Amino acid sequence: MWLLYYAGMQCYGLAIYFASFFNAKAKAWITGRKNLLDNIASQLKSGEERIWLHCSSLGEFEQGKPLIERLRAEYPHYKIVLTFFSPSGYNQKRNDPSVDYVFYIPLDGPAVSKKFIKLIKPRLAFFVKYEFWHFYIFYLKKYKVPSFAFSSNFRPSQIYFKWYGFFFKKILQRLTHIFVQNQDSLALLYKHNISNVTVSGDTRFDRVVANANQSNRLHAIEDFIQNKQTLVAGSTWPADMELLTRLINECNDDYKFIIAPHEIDESKLQLLEQKFTKTCVRYSRFDASMSNNQVLIIDNIGMLSALYRYATLVYVGGGFGNGIHNILEAVVFGKPVIIGPRYKHFSEANELVKLKGAFSISTYNDLKKIFDALKFDYDALQQISSINKKYIEDKKGATTIISNYLKLNGY
Repeated sequence: MWLLYYAGMQCYGLAIYFASFFNAKAKAWITGRKNLLDNIASQLKSGEERIWLHCSSLGEFEQGKPLIERLRAEYPHYKIVLTFFSPSGYNQKRNDPSVDYVFYIPLDGPAVSKKFIKLIKPRLAFFVKYEFWHFYIFYLKKYKVPSFAFSSNFRPSQIYFKWYGFFFKKILQRLTHIFVQNQDSLALLYKHNISNVTVSGDTRFDRVVANANQSNRLHAIEDFIQNKQTLVAGSTWPADMELLTRLINECNDDYKFIIAPHEIDESKLQLLEQKFTKTCVRYSRFDASMSNNQVLIIDNIGMLSALYRYATLVYVGGGFGNGIHNILEAVVFGKPVIIGPRYKHFSEANELVKLKGAFSISTYNDLKKIFDALKFDYDALQQISSINKKYIEDKKGATTIISNYLKLNGY
């Protein structure tokens, strides 16, 4: 079975290679892995003890950041090696000061994974959420390196639990311990004879709480808003903007709108600007004299989580595509969140929709109905704020549970 897995990995790598001729992300994926093991060997210093943490992309890094900071504090004599699968995470965090080394992870294979583990020589290894690679975890176990997955969330539909998924289930069984988000995941793993499990919750809650506590005032945003009611739309895609642009263009209230698109290349920003009949300005061009504009387009990456502080209502994009983006960054401020219909695989969205702290839409009429109902209903907004803040408060603490487990078990 491992031969089929390995063949699949090679086919995946080959597909990325051919895609790299016309896709910038694929090209970065290929370019970043040229002479990778040699580059890693040249950067590592001898005599170090190391902890390895791997995540897929930028979102998983944010999920892993609370544990990185805890490991840094509690294992100060260890160097932390961070690896990424995708260019978006690597390019954003290649110089992050919270870790000592940042590398791409080589594509999983019997020889390359073995050599990587021998180069890194990790004392502990951590995988964020779903990053389960057969050969890496096989060699970690072979070399008696404790390996952990955290913030994982399992469903019966995943391949590990199918009758034909025994090979992938074995990957989970080789992990030293798995920290899952909820009791359903625990019960599912127990049902499949995987008992090295603890319910810790999701470290993303710890991350958004830390971000909210560290969030600084954004004076340009305050100048734009001028204490008016504001809808902040974050991580939006074209399908989201079809509804939002209509809502904005038809809005006759004295309301402000801040749009943070998921993609901010110039051609897409120009196309977005052309869709508004209301006055709009980009954040990079804004000054206080332009505060009469009704729409502000955020044309940078990295400030979205701080923007949500200023919202009356929040729209989080992605729900008309592969799935919604992070809603917790808004919920931590107690903001009502509007999302698209594709959220079923996101436990926090399911829970918040049931609690009526978040609202799912499928059509423009759905969006307008929620917007009109909440935009000036201060009692309802306050009630939702209380619901969402309590939700965050009840869910935080996963990092401490993981840390305590490591201490109690002598790691």
